[in-house]
Amino acid sequence: MSSLPVRALTLAMILAIVITGCGKKKTRVAVPAGGNGTAAAAPPIGTTERGVASWYGHPYHGRPAADGEIYDMETLVAAHRTYPFQTWVRVRNVDNNKTVDVRIIDRGPFVGGRIIDLSHAAAIQIGLIGPGTGEVEVTVIAVPANPEPALFAVQVGAFREKANADRAEQSMLAAYGAAKAVLRQGDPPVWRILAGRENSQEAAQTLAQRIRDEQHEPEAFVVRLDP
Repeated sequence: MSSLPVRALTLAMILAIVITGCGKKKTRVAVPAGGNGTAAAAPPIGTTERGVASWYGHPYHGRPAADGEIYDMETLVAAHRTYPFQTWVRVRNVDNNKTVDVRIIDRGPFVGGRIIDLSHAAAIQIGLIGPGTGEVEVTVIAVPANPEPALFAVQVGAFREKANADRAEQSMLAAYGAAKAVLRQGDPPVWRILAGRENSQEAAQTLAQRIRDEQHEPEAFVVRLDP
């Protein structure tokens, strides 16, 4: 009998083992613009939202951002409420069609109706410095290789006095089972009160509506919980 069929069978078995092994290997990679994959806990490439952008500089320049790195307002970075750190987004000024690509390193904006806070440098590129705010379109163009697990909460207020923040935290804890105060460095510093601990943004949106209805907090909004 010829040994060719045996060799072919052996080769087929080896290939099957290799393919099976590759199927079990889980590798997360950053996805560039135009890709069709997503990293766990990250928004899909191409996700787009439209709303108001603002920009921030002093007194936050030179202070740690929410991801721990030092915020430099002359670099192309930004703050977003829910996207994982190291997400890249393209921001287009609807009024003049100028665009800028920025990396998410911080949380914010913490003003109702706004969707992104740009650095000074980024705001210059799209002509936002003069008016201070403007309508933009934000599109996800790349996601981090290893995003943190996605948990979400609802910001129900911000307080300059720690005692007032403590009372609000206890009230939200009693009403919704989870709450915490998060310090936002600034001049002056502000304590943000976050209620809830939800596994999805949709569940957090539902909680936000409950809080708006029950606590009469019209500007309660969803934020990502960071470690």
